[in-house]
Amino acid sequence: MNAVPQVATVPPQVLLAHHLKLLKLPTFVREYEKVALACAQDQADYPRYLLRLCELERIDRDRRNIERRIRQAKFPQTKSLDTFDFKAIPSLNKPLVLELARCEWIERRENCLALGPAGTGKTHTALALGLAACQKNHTVYFTTAAALVHELMEARDERRLRALQKQLARVNLLIVDELGYVPFTAVGAELLFEVFSRRYEQGATLVTSNLPFDEWTSVFGSERLTGALLDRLTHHVHILEMNGESYRLATSKKRARKSGALAPADASNHGHSEPEGGAIETS
Repeated sequence: MNAVPQVATVPPQVLLAHHLKLLKLPTFVREYEKVALACAQDQADYPRYLLRLCELERIDRDRRNIERRIRQAKFPQTKSLDTFDFKAIPSLNKPLVLELARCEWIERRENCLALGPAGTGKTHTALALGLAACQKNHTVYFTTAAALVHELMEARDERRLRALQKQLARVNLLIVDELGYVPFTAVGAELLFEVFSRRYEQGATLVTSNLPFDEWTSVFGSERLTGALLDRLTHHVHILEMNGESYRLATSKKRARKSGALAPADASNHGHSEPEGGAIETS
């Protein structure tokens, strides 16, 4: 007499976890038992049980998507407006910055230019607006002007320029930091102009620069090219004027003054005094 083969039964929890993973519902996998116990205690019906799981899945998915967009943005560091000292830059239009953080200008495919000397918070502002954009479900790419030109020229030499141009054109917000610190070659200037030109009325662009508009020719090397670029960038634009003393320099001065206040006591202990300004050199 032949033995009847035993069919191995898979526990429903294993099958459920398998199906939920295939459906890409990791929060369901992690939370369904815990939520089931909570719903049983609350005497919640099945629709409410599913609703709670769906809400948890959506919240967790939104969080993961934001984290992914932040990684893809290539921010050198993450900064928000919560840590920005608006009082240090009185020339900055704070209501405008807060309005820009709502990201409606990105949806309208407008531009933003942050202009001012070094150390006045232009990069911080750009990073904060970029972070706000990621949180509002927009794709962002952050780069410096010099790095972008280098990337474009390298892509041209490797015959992948068109693919890079398409990638830069697709992003919802392109942030180009530090325009004006390094002059470009004629080829580099033309490649950068092409990026801005492709994005005109097709995507939002944020540029920070330490130079006023009338000095941009020194960077691009051509009045014609500079004029055409400014014509596109300033058509639909929000301008942030960030004039004032360097925030970093002011912070160094404060440290120096604090160190100076301690110098007399220190000098009495050691029989000599520190040279003036020594705190700045060592900080």
